[in-house]
Amino acid sequence: MSKTRLEAFSDGVLAVAITLLVLDLHLEPGEPGGLFAQLVAAWPSFASYIVSFLVIGVIWVNHHAVVRLVQVVDRTLLFWNLVLLMFVTALPFTTSTLAAALAGGDRTDLRVAAVLYGGAMTGVAVGFTVLQARITGQLVASGQMDAATRRRSLLRFGLGTVVYPVITVVGLFSVVAMLVALAALSLYYLFNQTGTSETGRLGDGAPS
Repeated sequence: MSKTRLEAFSDGVLAVAITLLVLDLHLEPGEPGGLFAQLVAAWPSFASYIVSFLVIGVIWVNHHAVVRLVQVVDRTLLFWNLVLLMFVTALPFTTSTLAAALAGGDRTDLRVAAVLYGGAMTGVAVGFTVLQARITGQLVASGQMDAATRRRSLLRFGLGTVVYPVITVVGLFSVVAMLVALAALSLYYLFNQTGTSETGRLGDGAPS
């Protein structure tokens, strides 16, 4: 399979996932209290939406940075990409569930929702890190990246595999703190943590 087809399929899935997030945002003009009161009451939905949109947006940017360096699109790489996309497509469901649990106020439901949301985020981190490991392994094999650079890259990019589970535990006690921590981690990944800047000229001639 060509790298272009892999990127096109992934872009399509990510676009659908990020679009589905907005479908759970609702306001009813003309209802008692007005739109502002509804906005205040619906803050869990909007807060969850913003965090999840940021997460998926950063995934899209980093996915491009990593996949552009692919040497060979083999079956293993395709399946790990599917694992990543499986967890990404679960984010609209876990986002709406978390928002509903926040609005409902039941402590048990809130904890279950936090575990679902954090679990999906952790799955994304694991899938993406293994995908990156597969791709950078190809670069080392072809001589376009040295082993030390690959190790640094995996340590920086794989931080989420450790931090996301910790944030999930935080969510058992405070979902608001969990959302803040997830937003902060997304900002970390907003800057290029893939290590591709160190191989940009060797990859496709354009620095990341």
